[in-house]
Amino acid sequence: MVNRQFWQGKKVFLTGHTGFKGGWMAAWLHSLNADVTGYSLAPNTDPSFFEICRIGSRIDSHIGDIRDREGVARAVAAAQPEIVFHMAAQPIVRRSYVEPVETMATNIMGTVHVLEAVRQSPGVRAVIVVTSDKCYDNRGLLRGYREDEAMGGRDPYSASKGCTELVAASYQHSFFRNGGLTVATARAGNVIGGGDWADDRIMPDAIRALGCGRPFGVRNPSSVRPWQHVLEPVCGYLMLAERVFTEQRVWEGGWNFGPSDDDAVPVSTLSDLIVQSWGEGAGWQNLSQADAPHEESYLKLDSNKARQRLGWQPRLNVADTVRWTIDWYRKALASNSDDAMFDFTNEQLARYDALG
Repeated sequence: MVNRQFWQGKKVFLTGHTGFKGGWMAAWLHSLNADVTGYSLAPNTDPSFFEICRIGSRIDSHIGDIRDREGVARAVAAAQPEIVFHMAAQPIVRRSYVEPVETMATNIMGTVHVLEAVRQSPGVRAVIVVTSDKCYDNRGLLRGYREDEAMGGRDPYSASKGCTELVAASYQHSFFRNGGLTVATARAGNVIGGGDWADDRIMPDAIRALGCGRPFGVRNPSSVRPWQHVLEPVCGYLMLAERVFTEQRVWEGGWNFGPSDDDAVPVSTLSDLIVQSWGEGAGWQNLSQADAPHEESYLKLDSNKARQRLGWQPRLNVADTVRWTIDWYRKALASNSDDAMFDFTNEQLARYDALG
């Protein structure tokens, strides 16, 4: 479980706070009474979790680009953080085919810029670099990938995440071996939850279509993914940061935060659950194309390390995850209050915390 007392007043620097996962992290840290500074590009969707929940008015929010080395350095120096969560990224596989240079510059060099800024900030004790389940060299294994397996990636996005892992490991071994600062990396599954409006993701695509009374399209219905609610990995990141901060190097390296094996299901199964949760009038259709960009068809994570050493456990199965997600979107579609969605987000945070 997350230690509320630990986070009271902690100075946290969070990149990517205007994004979907970063927004939920910002909301959780705010509820824990941490002193949070966010650094990120402006939201790239309208609507966005950041705007709907008014995250910018609840933390010290700075709009900036992690590709700007000097801008990152100034922001970290001004914040003087104790803990850094690096979550800013170009997160879409299909977009990486269209914009490979931007993807590599953001995900690889952006991480270098953050770690360089941290290297010049003596107060930092813990850095959590968030990557992806797609950082692994996917060899078609039917079991979950473990933290000690090779990095890889055939598409630009996956390759950039494998490189991000190597960058984090090299900084840990080259610069942070003897000091009071440790870097750990976190690899999550396919995350869904309220407030994601990105293109080319199944849940936002579904909500946009269902909200207009249309069936939603599914590109790869037979592909298997480790689906999980956004609060599952964010909880893991917080728990890991606590241990890194207090015990340092014993917690360095990579950590998987994936769902139970039963919740790694085909896209078609997830689509059926979305239809069931939405209710009357919902449906989906197959949009598979023979000439579509390559996306891996099978991927699972082995999270035994986090379960056994960290005490982290998934709390929501895939059906619960879909229900919680649809509940959030339905509330957002019906809401006409500035604070209603932040309040509902905090309700889901409290419900999730109570499950632990």
